[in-house]
Amino acid sequence: MSNFPEAQGLYDPAFEHDACGVAFVADLSGVPSRKIVDHALTALANLDHRGAVGAEEETGDGAGILIQVPHEFLAASVSFNLPEPGHYAVGMAFLPPEQPHGAKQTIENIAKSENLRVLGWRRVPVHPEILGHGSASNLPLMQLFFVTSPDENVSGLELDRLVYAVHKRARHEAGVHFASLSSRTLVYKGMLTTEQLPVFFDDLRNPLMASALGIVHSRFSTNTFPSWPLAHPFRYIAHNGEINTARGNRNWMRARESLLKSDILPGDLSRLFPICDPDGSDTASLDEVLELLHLGGRSLPHAVSLVIPPAWENDETLDPTRRAWAEFNSTVMEPWDGPAAVCFTDGDLIGATLDRNGLRPARYWITDDGIVVLASEAGVLDLDPATIVERGRVEPGRMFVADLKEHRIIGDAELKDQLSAEHPYQDWLDSGFTRFADLPTPEPHVSSHASVMRRQQVFGWTQEEIDRIVTPMAKTGAEAIGSMGTDTPIAALGTKPRPLYDYFVQHFAQVTNPPLDAIREELVTSLVATVGAEANLLEPSPDSCRVLQLPFPVMDNDDFARLRLANAHGEMPQFETARISGLY
Repeated sequence: MSNFPEAQGLYDPAFEHDACGVAFVADLSGVPSRKIVDHALTALANLDHRGAVGAEEETGDGAGILIQVPHEFLAASVSFNLPEPGHYAVGMAFLPPEQPHGAKQTIENIAKSENLRVLGWRRVPVHPEILGHGSASNLPLMQLFFVTSPDENVSGLELDRLVYAVHKRARHEAGVHFASLSSRTLVYKGMLTTEQLPVFFDDLRNPLMASALGIVHSRFSTNTFPSWPLAHPFRYIAHNGEINTARGNRNWMRARESLLKSDILPGDLSRLFPICDPDGSDTASLDEVLELLHLGGRSLPHAVSLVIPPAWENDETLDPTRRAWAEFNSTVMEPWDGPAAVCFTDGDLIGATLDRNGLRPARYWITDDGIVVLASEAGVLDLDPATIVERGRVEPGRMFVADLKEHRIIGDAELKDQLSAEHPYQDWLDSGFTRFADLPTPEPHVSSHASVMRRQQVFGWTQEEIDRIVTPMAKTGAEAIGSMGTDTPIAALGTKPRPLYDYFVQHFAQVTNPPLDAIREELVTSLVATVGAEANLLEPSPDSCRVLQLPFPVMDNDDFARLRLANAHGEMPQFETARISGLY
């Protein structure tokens, strides 16, 4: 189903990025209707310019829609009886067209091994004749998969926790991608243009197709190759932008897997690993982590605020309770950072958040009959200005949420106050969180001139670097101004001996915005880092924040001495260190 070429020459598919258009429409009454589906599809059509096509106009980068499970439509379109709404899960399965029966049997066996009852399958009627060669050549066989619990009392979120293992194992064991598998939401998406989506899927034009909310997405794969699974929306989110820190985020998630335990996610969680599919995009990985955090016990807004936090570090007006909550979260998970406007829903509430820098726009409108529209730009729906009772934009680091069960908008301040009051975060920080300034200060070590000279030679310093770069920096505390040019070959291509570290270069994010400056933009950037043992991500507790906070990522010899001697008197056993020689 992927259209990515293999790594070759200077091309590597790991370097792909995208930036797109996103919108959602919702009815605060919570009553499903065909009108909301039509509004969402209209908004999608108006986001066509945010999507992209290649040389073939019939091959799009991707378009899709996420809606509530349309029970009346599904009940009328299958040959078997469905339980009451919420008591069954339905999934959009992308099956391999060459061997669908084997894949379906594997999925059914997985469901049975997870103590679930398979209700049946339904082939999704589509029109492949409208596709260009690029998308048609990778077209999966699409079928809806229906499953329920033998316990009739299990429904909604509780049922979603049970079927979570099915779609994770189906990806690993059967090579099947579930665009969605839930008792609450359903996704139709593909390697399509915005106008092709409702034409390709007959279901989306059916009068019985109803929902109280809809998220739509038009994909522009800036440097990437589109594929059917990577079209948005995903199971919980649609995203306009890119996550620049995705590689590090995935590595951290992989490292935390061995510590994951949960009382509400059944069975041995190792069968679900890796949480982040290595073939997924940055948004797919973000969606997978949000799914884990949400099904593992956090509300969806809580999970979103954990991975996309606001710029709280330098906000002197922040309430102490909110500050404690934000600081605790910073010890639990690093930000998934980058220019991003993210729409999210669990089927009952729908919302959006913006990255801390506000580098992607998100505007909203609320009408007098309870229709809520949010989009990455104005004009996605032709609303009568006389009916609009509120309009605005989501501010950097803030969240906008419409709760369809409570039939109201929940503001960012109210939402963050609720989340920060869930646990005694300040008490937890007081019991285990340590700042670098709190460490004892040993006697400073002064190296002899001969020792310094020897180290300068070992590390490859030249007289020119000392005269032109190091000395001016030491005298003025500012970076020296000099020529930007260099004729020095990179270490791997050079013929002269080079220090080991010259062979390693920092991995910088490639984005469509100017690079951030931690000095000039200190209000929205942070250089703080933490060291210490990780804890179970699914069970926040005082153990989650037993870490040491470093104010700056660069440490000198005296800083390392403080860190190495932190537990010299046995008072900080959590910071016991070992010294490993790096000489060779």
